[in-house]
Amino acid sequence: METDWFHFMTTRLPDFEALAIFARIVELGSFSAAARVLGLSRPTVSKAITRLEQATGTFVFNRTSRKLALTETGHRVLAHATRILGEGEAAEAELRRAVHHPHGLLRITAPISFGLSHVAPLLPDFLARFPDITLSITYTDEQLDLIEGGFDIAVRIAAHAPSSLRALRLCRIPLLLVASPGYLTRHGRPSHPRELRQHEGFLYTSNQAGNFLRMSCEHETLQVEPPRTRYSANNAEAFLPALLAGHGMGVFPEFMIAAPLGDGRLETVLPDWRFPETELSLLTPPGRSHPARVSAFLDHIGNILRKKPWN
Repeated sequence: METDWFHFMTTRLPDFEALAIFARIVELGSFSAAARVLGLSRPTVSKAITRLEQATGTFVFNRTSRKLALTETGHRVLAHATRILGEGEAAEAELRRAVHHPHGLLRITAPISFGLSHVAPLLPDFLARFPDITLSITYTDEQLDLIEGGFDIAVRIAAHAPSSLRALRLCRIPLLLVASPGYLTRHGRPSHPRELRQHEGFLYTSNQAGNFLRMSCEHETLQVEPPRTRYSANNAEAFLPALLAGHGMGVFPEFMIAAPLGDGRLETVLPDWRFPETELSLLTPPGRSHPARVSAFLDHIGNILRKKPWN
């Protein structure tokens, strides 16, 4: 038993290359023709057959004939070698197809508000353009681990992309302090960040930034207390009805409040002060190349989002 196990562990892999070369020689009728088609030298082709014969202890070609002829053993092994050659060519073709033809399941994670408002509307055209791609999207404000979760792409809005992942940086997204004209009429307009604590506001409970706001102007950077919490939620878009109705002021990403800012339903507060900008990126696992389905999403969706379509 131990001898059988040792023999199993020390048996090398079959010489697939030599078997494939053997099948090509028979198909084309000569060593020279096979060498030319395979892009190999004739000695390399000849050595492969010698290697195969030495490894198996038998001849596959009759070397004494002027014309290339198979031995009886060569006839018996030809069907197997032809299948090996065909399967190898099929495997390479599938690998090339995976790289060059967009197809298969594409798994994506995206933040809830941005994903539903600005990614989901782009997907019908994407699906129409790439009919062999299947989508599975997880909308969550949690920053899920791409590798552990088996995701191909993460749509991420953050100050910095993780160095462990590949990042296609699309655009910067400013954060803006805004309130409705009605709120500012009733409660006054702050003239300095330190006055924010006197106002009512909103608390985004999924925020990892802490309990202070970092604000800067031309000559000063401050850490200040935010407005008093009137309403807390784990999704910032949930605040918009109350914000528009005048129940507080808050810091929101540009994409979320561009429309009401544009039509006057909201106003910028302390416009001379800035918050650290966030960045919209498409993250992918580390690696030298992307499958075609991933490249298709990065190119198609990325090219649209980098133009900030919400403005």
